[in-house]
Amino acid sequence: MNEPAPNSLIASRFRKFLPVIIDVETGGLNAQTDALLEIAAVIVRMDWQGYLHPAGTLAHHIQPFPGSRLDPASMAINQIDPDHPFRYAIPEREALEAIFREVRREMRETGCTRAILVGHNAFFDQAFLNAAVARTRIKRSPFHPFSSFDTVTLAGLAYGQTVLARALGAADIPWNEREAHSAIYDAERTAELFCQIVNRWKDLGGWLAEDD
Repeated sequence: MNEPAPNSLIASRFRKFLPVIIDVETGGLNAQTDALLEIAAVIVRMDWQGYLHPAGTLAHHIQPFPGSRLDPASMAINQIDPDHPFRYAIPEREALEAIFREVRREMRETGCTRAILVGHNAFFDQAFLNAAVARTRIKRSPFHPFSSFDTVTLAGLAYGQTVLARALGAADIPWNEREAHSAIYDAERTAELFCQIVNRWKDLGGWLAEDD
């Protein structure tokens, strides 16, 4: 396995932004009223040649915040039972603080100054993340509040596909429909897609590592 570059090429690659792939599973579509039920974050690292690779996943099941809404249509899709005894769900603030600690550690080690959310339909995940940050009164999120990288757009450019399953198929990345709508599974597949597109662009001459 390729090791991360000691001089942290990832900081120069993305203007000192650290890309972190985020996926959330929720109780509906409204970030202000509907429950945040799962969150997963995938850290990516760049090797000494300038290629990007998934490097680890952080994930938590989350307790619905008091008064939150669980839309039956959304719950039928994600198949989450909020009251299941083996979910081991934790409060929103605890989950976010745990993920933010690891993201900040990665930022320090890579010389990045801000994290940037990467998601498939990133606006959705960003809206729920921002709403949870505001609701829990976390003063400092490591993530940029409105900028993001959207793999819908990137996959449309690279492969002519915008649906995640089809984009992964075009990129020859395995997809299991039965495991979909889990924050961990979707985040990890999105991370693979993001890394492949970034690396493919490099191979085509679109970006060269500092030593190239």
